[in-house]
Amino acid sequence: MSRRLIGPVDTIWLNMDRPNNLMVIDTVMLLHGEVDWDRLVEGAQERMLARYPVFRQRPVMPRSPIGLPHWEDDPDFDLGRHIRRARLARGDDAALQDYLAEHISRPFDRSHPLWEIHLIDGYDGGAVVFSRLHHALADGIALARVLLSLTDATPEGGPGGDPGEAWFEEEVHPPEELGLVDGAVRVAEAAASAASAAAAYGTGILRHLPQLLRPRIVSDAFSQAEKTVAVADKLLLTGRPRAPYAGTPGVRKREVWCEPFPLDDVKSVGHAAGATVNDVMIAALAGALATYTREHGGQPRDHCTMVPVNVRPLDRPLPRYLGNRFALVLLELPVSVEGPFARIAEAKRRMDIIKYSPEVMLTFGLIKAIGRTGPALERFFVNFFAAKAIGVTTNVPGPRTHRYLAGARIDRILAWGPESGDQTLGVCIFTYAGAVHVGFKTDVATIPDPDRLVEAFEAEITALRGFAHAG
Repeated sequence: MSRRLIGPVDTIWLNMDRPNNLMVIDTVMLLHGEVDWDRLVEGAQERMLARYPVFRQRPVMPRSPIGLPHWEDDPDFDLGRHIRRARLARGDDAALQDYLAEHISRPFDRSHPLWEIHLIDGYDGGAVVFSRLHHALADGIALARVLLSLTDATPEGGPGGDPGEAWFEEEVHPPEELGLVDGAVRVAEAAASAASAAAAYGTGILRHLPQLLRPRIVSDAFSQAEKTVAVADKLLLTGRPRAPYAGTPGVRKREVWCEPFPLDDVKSVGHAAGATVNDVMIAALAGALATYTREHGGQPRDHCTMVPVNVRPLDRPLPRYLGNRFALVLLELPVSVEGPFARIAEAKRRMDIIKYSPEVMLTFGLIKAIGRTGPALERFFVNFFAAKAIGVTTNVPGPRTHRYLAGARIDRILAWGPESGDQTLGVCIFTYAGAVHVGFKTDVATIPDPDRLVEAFEAEITALRGFAHAG
């Protein structure tokens, strides 16, 4: 039987399941047309199970407190347990959302692999493919690439493969994802240059003194030290103010979504404001939370959300054993800022600070370090940092053109990362086929009326589009 250790970062997510916040990534694909069931099953066998062994493996916990868990082949593996079929009684969003709500709070049976795919027939003349994949398998970008590898460029199909960089929305990806990583890499390079010069002390300080005292190196070293202190203060001292969308989560969750926003419209708003698509969407989220707060008798206050940042190169194939390779940054949403364009400007300012700070690399290293501490300390640290944010906001740049799954055209894609600790609000921003798709995953005990968030977000985008066109 094949066995391999589970890495320290993957172990964090394996150990962080709680009844009221499971470490599961949910993905919803809304399709036009009929899905060929046999092709779907065959695609999963050839493009998931044959390429990535973890989809046939179950986690086994260590017998001793200091041991590491490992993956092992499921001796009772049955694909029918993981790919299932259902039909909606009604074909509208409400019926679909009720179906999702029945399943998203159910923990996986750990005696089998930690994933499942549902083909849901009867939705609005088409179908839905709903996937649940445990975060211990891989990070969200890697799992999105796995799921997209099941798709084809035409209804007739063709060779499937890992999408890689060429499939992703080129206009959205560099500022939002790679911009953060590129900034962090520049920080690391500057720090390495300074460290390299300082290391010369051991081989003759006088000979290397001119290099050590070069103004750029000294400036970079002090600048990055100052930024590192600022990031540490942010990670340690940030609190979570009271709000009607924050609290102690219950078990029940709900997933809802907006109508798609044309990407060109969002770009035009960004152009008018001198900002990126991501800045516009973050500002709209802040505006929606401000509206929701006022409707529930509160005073809008800034809140942090956690933003996952991919640090895996998109131009390389996924590794056979997948795993997690991402960082998390804390983004303070400008909820208290008045005016839609003022919120965009503030969102851009805050995002730019993160892009060129050491936060990405520091949190990436922190996640790896936490994964080596053991279950008790892992839970303590994760809960400590999770308490600083209301939830997780993901921004995934998907394929630029329509893809087809088992013969049916994919019209919309939504994907939510898991919340941890006492987080209550997950936000999905997924750019696909010329549109931006936005959805909310909410805790029912804390946010019983998530449709109001949808309406408030749509109103923000409508107002921004109106101002941009008027200008």
